[in-house]
Amino acid sequence: MKNGYIIELKNVTKSFGNVNAVDGISFGVQPGEVVGLIGDNGAGKSTLIKILSGVHQPDSGQIIVRGAEVRNWNAARSRESGIETVYQDRALAPQQTITRNIFMGREIKNRFGVIKVKTQYEEANRLMRDIGFTSKVFDPDSPVATLSGGERQGVAIARALYFDADLIVLDEPTTALSLVETAKVFGFVQNVRDRGRSIIFIGHNIYHVYDIADRFVVLDRGKVVMTAGKGEIKSAEVLMKHMQEIAEMAHADAGLGDA
Repeated sequence: MKNGYIIELKNVTKSFGNVNAVDGISFGVQPGEVVGLIGDNGAGKSTLIKILSGVHQPDSGQIIVRGAEVRNWNAARSRESGIETVYQDRALAPQQTITRNIFMGREIKNRFGVIKVKTQYEEANRLMRDIGFTSKVFDPDSPVATLSGGERQGVAIARALYFDADLIVLDEPTTALSLVETAKVFGFVQNVRDRGRSIIFIGHNIYHVYDIADRFVVLDRGKVVMTAGKGEIKSAEVLMKHMQEIAEMAHADAGLGDA
């Protein structure tokens, strides 16, 4: 990687009608880091992750993967580049087993097209242990419906890892979870990072983002308005103060523009 990034966006824009959802965004993700992506509703987070996942093509700007620009960006190219997105609903089938959820649509088959059930079970067990499922009663043949919210998030992360994701985008992974379940998700994320993979952690809870992220990227009205490493931000309260100051400046600028 010439520039040290798994993926880098340079001056990327995306508009919907007269709305500039993403307005000249530039940022990158390095191997083995957790980036906390923060912003109020309408800041551009959803559009940005849909660009990363290939759902939206940018109107302009560059997408650079491991130092090389990729043109005609789409969902297939995103996945080929090692990017997997875990959306807030996790896209799991609760009545199916953990193993079936991990391999659904991308089953392991022999040369005759028959699913290798035992291999999938063994791989699911390895994956779940790797990311931190340590319970002796854990069984990959358990239905997802029997799992807690945090454990379901772990299944979605394991699915992304199996398909060689170098970067996993987690969209609000701790929403509606208890403190115990949030701690489980944090453990999964830390295990992923320890294996040299990267995470974009999107959240509204500043305390959660601060606790887990190595670096913070703050969006406001489609622009990156702050980037800071954890060493530069001493606490979640300091991060919130910076965000409040940024919001106040943006509102003041908007007021001057209307005058």
